[in-house]
Amino acid sequence: MTTDLNLMLYTKLAGFRLVVLANRFGCDTDFSRELHDRLVDRLEAGMGRLRIIMALERSVLAGDDEFAEFQLAGETEIFGRFVINLVDELEIDFDTHEYRINGGDWAIALTADHTGVDVDYPELVSLTEDELGSLAPILEDITRETGIGVHAARAVHAWWSGS
Repeated sequence: MTTDLNLMLYTKLAGFRLVVLANRFGCDTDFSRELHDRLVDRLEAGMGRLRIIMALERSVLAGDDEFAEFQLAGETEIFGRFVINLVDELEIDFDTHEYRINGGDWAIALTADHTGVDVDYPELVSLTEDELGSLAPILEDITRETGIGVHAARAVHAWWSGS
């Protein structure tokens, strides 16, 4: 990505941040306000990453830092995987049959008893449009206009819901 594209993306994220802040005033539940606050935090994190990338681009162009080109490549790769998770983030290690939710402790998904061995990972279930409320169209706009994925899902186990 070039500096111009990064600046344009930064501007879009800043604009969406303002839209989300303005939209937060219409929230009527604590959950909705929390979703808005989390989205603002994640948008600010993306903007911070872009500021770092643009500073490294300036260093590369100026020739100030001999390692800036390597740092820029790394930061660009990291930003390429940037995703906004609003509720739960689920990490699964299929080699060890472990998972963790929201960066917490690793839990084992493998159980064994007299009936055999079972591997049961939680799954991510998307929030409904009713749960997202007025934030739903904003999330779609962010993904469409920036290419950054926005996930609003909670981790659930089949046994948590009683099924």
